[in-house]
Amino acid sequence: MKTPLLSFTKPHAEDSFSITLAPLSIEEIYSQADHPSNGAVVVMSGTVRNQTEGQPVVALEYQAYQPMALQVFYQIAADLRTQWSDVSRVVIHHRIGRLSVGEISVLVAVGCPHRGEAFAACQYAIDTLKHNAPIWKKEHWQDGSSSWVSIGACEQEC
Repeated sequence: MKTPLLSFTKPHAEDSFSITLAPLSIEEIYSQADHPSNGAVVVMSGTVRNQTEGQPVVALEYQAYQPMALQVFYQIAADLRTQWSDVSRVVIHHRIGRLSVGEISVLVAVGCPHRGEAFAACQYAIDTLKHNAPIWKKEHWQDGSSSWVSIGACEQEC
């Protein structure tokens, strides 16, 4: 029996994808998603919160299998354009490394002519990223303990 070959999606030149140790900038992501044809740019910013299920969190540490995670990002953009043909720009950037409470861990921005499409496409992008991208986070709690969790294993609220 043959093993199926993975199909690799190439990104559109006007899109932007990144997995980085550097802090993320909402302004930079917005400007990359902006285009004169857009009537809306929707940006989703995921930040490190100070608790998980009532347990105090002091930091999160992210790791990713970058080549595969970027392919997931590219596929998300391709899926968006299939479902919402007017999408003009897709930007997905995720941080790795140790992040403190309040720092941005992920930014997703989608530019479209209409707000409804932009909101729906942005939600699809972040939900799909969380379920499909090989990205893991280690929660560091106030009591000094910690544990690794695949972001895909999180509840919808992670």
